[in-house]
Amino acid sequence: KTKKLPLPSTSGEILSKKEKTSGEILMAAPTSSASACSGERWPPLESSPEVFNQFMWSLGVPRGEAEFHDVYGLDADALAMVPQPVLAVVFCFPDPPEDPAAPPEQVSATEDKESLDEVYFIKQIDSLGNACGTIALLHAVGNACSEISLVVENSGLDLFFKSTASMDPYERARVLEKDDDMARAHSLAASAGDTEIGDIVEEHYVCFTALNRTLYELDGMKGGPIKHGPSSPESLLQDAVNVIKTMMQRIPDSVNFNVMVLSRKLK
Repeated sequence: KTKKLPLPSTSGEILSKKEKTSGEILMAAPTSSASACSGERWPPLESSPEVFNQFMWSLGVPRGEAEFHDVYGLDADALAMVPQPVLAVVFCFPDPPEDPAAPPEQVSATEDKESLDEVYFIKQIDSLGNACGTIALLHAVGNACSEISLVVENSGLDLFFKSTASMDPYERARVLEKDDDMARAHSLAASAGDTEIGDIVEEHYVCFTALNRTLYELDGMKGGPIKHGPSSPESLLQDAVNVIKTMMQRIPDSVNFNVMVLSRKLK
């Protein structure tokens, strides 16, 4: 089973060779998309709301407070169906080949360390292996918690965020690396997915969040948060999608993409 995401550009749709007849690019279904970074303590997390919700709820976000949902397309009609308000956007995509000709401004944007005082950011160190998805989840929930009360007091997530609040990204990574409860919850969530290990495609997770009227891309493999211009809680989804479309265009022959949102449940 697959989902389709239109891949528009200013000059028409950018399509993989496989999908030119349909006018759309295939987007990997939750049951066939997983991130693969490496490591046994942190197995790959399948890119599905069910997996991310089980992980998040087990660590202290009440079921009635927030929930991950799939985004089934990037067109206006599909985005209109996404439950609001959106607290964060999580994008799973294949690692593009390194481009040595990348412009200097693109490289420097990944090192925006001045934002570290404003944004909760965790560095993905080598020993964290396949923790791409876990770090994206922590980025999503951690930065949402800076705006609203989202986690149960003294829960796993609450204790983790409080204990690492004043740390730098590398120190947070080392705490995560040694957190047995977090690793256990991660493994349980990973085992709940439908993807067979042999079917895993090498992919990576990033998170988008809006803080202080700014859109941030949070990628643990980078040196710091990446600023993408003005944003707000109301425009976060559309602003993130605009960046995601650009990222997809850099990998035109791939169909392994998945987008999820973390949405607040209104009472």
